[in-house]
Amino acid sequence: MSPAPPRFKPALVVIDIQEDFCPPNGSLAVPDGRDIVPVVNELLSLPFTIKIATKDWHPHDHVSFASNHPAPDNVPSVSTTIIVHPLDPTRSYETLLWPIHCIQGTPGAELIAEMLSDRFDVIIEKGIDPRVEMYSAFTDPFHEAPFTAESTSISTSKLPKVLHDEKITHVYIVGLAQDFCVRASAIDSVKFGYETFVVMEGTRAVFPGEGWNAAEKDMVAAGVRMVAMDGEEVEWVRELHV
Repeated sequence: MSPAPPRFKPALVVIDIQEDFCPPNGSLAVPDGRDIVPVVNELLSLPFTIKIATKDWHPHDHVSFASNHPAPDNVPSVSTTIIVHPLDPTRSYETLLWPIHCIQGTPGAELIAEMLSDRFDVIIEKGIDPRVEMYSAFTDPFHEAPFTAESTSISTSKLPKVLHDEKITHVYIVGLAQDFCVRASAIDSVKFGYETFVVMEGTRAVFPGEGWNAAEKDMVAAGVRMVAMDGEEVEWVRELHV
C-alpha cells in the first residue's frame, strides 16, 4: 500500500440517503438502497476532517416531478422534459421526470433512522429551486467555470465553501443514487478541484447494470476514482487514528 498523500485532509460526503430513496416504502426507492448503510456507518466512524450529509429538499412544484407536467408525457422514470435556463432561454438541458419525492419537511425527506446521523458535521439541502434539477450536491447543471468557493449559479449549495473553508484536499463520496446524484456530485467535485473517490460498496444505482456502468464510465472519464472499502484510499483515512 502506498502512503497517504503529503497533504491529506479528507471529507466524507454522503449523498441523499433519505427515506424516499430507500426500500421498502420510498416513493423513489433505489434497488437495495438500504443495504449500503453498514458501509456508510463504518465510514462515519473514521476520522474524516469533516462529514457531510446532503438531502434532496424539494418544493411541491419542483420541475422534476412528473405530476407537474401534462399527460401523456409525464410518466415517472420514463418521460423527460426540457429545462430552460430561467435567465437565458438559449441554454437548456433534458432531464428525466420522477415520482414526487423528498418534499421539504415530510418523513420521506428525512435521513434514514439506521444511519449514524449524529456523526455529521454539516447537513446540506439541495434541489430547493423549483425551476431547475439539482442532482449534484455542489451546483445546478447550468453552472459554468470558474468552479470556486465563491462562484455561483442559479442554485449553488454551501458545499463548495464548506470544503474550501476546511481546506479539504480529498473528497470521498457515497450514497444514492450512483447513476444520478452520486455521479453528478463526484464529477462536480473534480471540477471544483478535489481529488475525488467514490466508494463503490457505499452506493447503489436507480438502474443497476447498464445505468451503473454508464455512470461509472462518465465518472472515470472526468477524473473520479472508483475505490473499495479494503483499498488503500480508505486505509489512508483509517490511519489518521495513528
